[in-house]
Amino acid sequence: MDVNNLIDLYNDGLLTSFGQVTATGLSAMTGGEVSHDKFTRLLASGRIDEQHLWKKAKPLCHETTSDEVVLIIDDSIEAKPYTDENELICWHYDHCSGRHVKGVNFLSGLYYSQGIGVPVAVEFVTKPIKTTSAKGKPVRKSRTSKNELFRKVVGHGLQNISFSYVLADSWFGNSANMDFVETNNGKFIFAIKSNRKVALSKQDKEEGRFVSIKDLGLEGRSMVVWVKQLDFPVAVTSQVFKNGDDTAALYLASNDLELSNGQMTAIYQKRWKVEEFYKSIKSNTAFAGSPTRRVTTQKSHFIASMVAFNYFELLKIRKDESHFAMKNYLRIAAMKSAREKLHQLLTPNLQNAT
Repeated sequence: MDVNNLIDLYNDGLLTSFGQVTATGLSAMTGGEVSHDKFTRLLASGRIDEQHLWKKAKPLCHETTSDEVVLIIDDSIEAKPYTDENELICWHYDHCSGRHVKGVNFLSGLYYSQGIGVPVAVEFVTKPIKTTSAKGKPVRKSRTSKNELFRKVVGHGLQNISFSYVLADSWFGNSANMDFVETNNGKFIFAIKSNRKVALSKQDKEEGRFVSIKDLGLEGRSMVVWVKQLDFPVAVTSQVFKNGDDTAALYLASNDLELSNGQMTAIYQKRWKVEEFYKSIKSNTAFAGSPTRRVTTQKSHFIASMVAFNYFELLKIRKDESHFAMKNYLRIAAMKSAREKLHQLLTPNLQNAT
């Protein structure tokens, strides 16, 4: 069988599954016409890689292109507590929960335009170096930092996609990443931490006079400032929002000095599309639902899950339904089919009975 047809069958399995996706189950889906060994060899071949993700994403990017495309970069951790540890499935610090989690940590580049999100790039945080902590406990370390992976994903986007801004949260809102985007003729809007020091003019910067960004009184306005490590000015602003019973401020920085407060916050708001992406691959395309145990087969499955996400986005365009609505539609169709099969099995065979 042609490898592309085999990949399509694997995607079909991800889109229609409601539990773990196994090679044996996929073989059964084809009525045994495709052996489980073929699916196993497909995952082990490494053909479903980052280049495959981009190849599958490109047509949907072209279909949804507009003047308001943004590239959203973010990372996520999917827990895999019962999978054997390796350089991919290992312990990572989760800033959301404030603890270490055993699982896969990955950075994704999400193309977003006209309400449609398309994963166009992914980098996995791997930790092949085994060492010991200060307390003598065995730990793993990566050869590449998350910020280096961030710049790799952005570089892929800058080379292959036409977009207006790179969006990222404060974890990636450092000077090195800002400088990378600026040097490569791109535009960014990054969240930055409230204690970030800035100068009010180039002269203040040269003379070492810096103030904390939270003391600028930015509510409802933007202003141009100088960051110590950068050779170019940035526009900064803040957005106040409710945080339970309290209020909190989100601080943003951009190298587009023409952006107003309203424009900057409205564009940055698009970053939340990445949360929909994470939720959908984890709930609808079986991202964590594979018993694979080797790094290559695990990566292949994770990337295939992201490709399957694009098919749900395509269905959203065609049917004007959410991923969860379409998954529920498939679930109901499967239940109806199973019910019909059940009644066939329960109905007495009258010919044999006589």
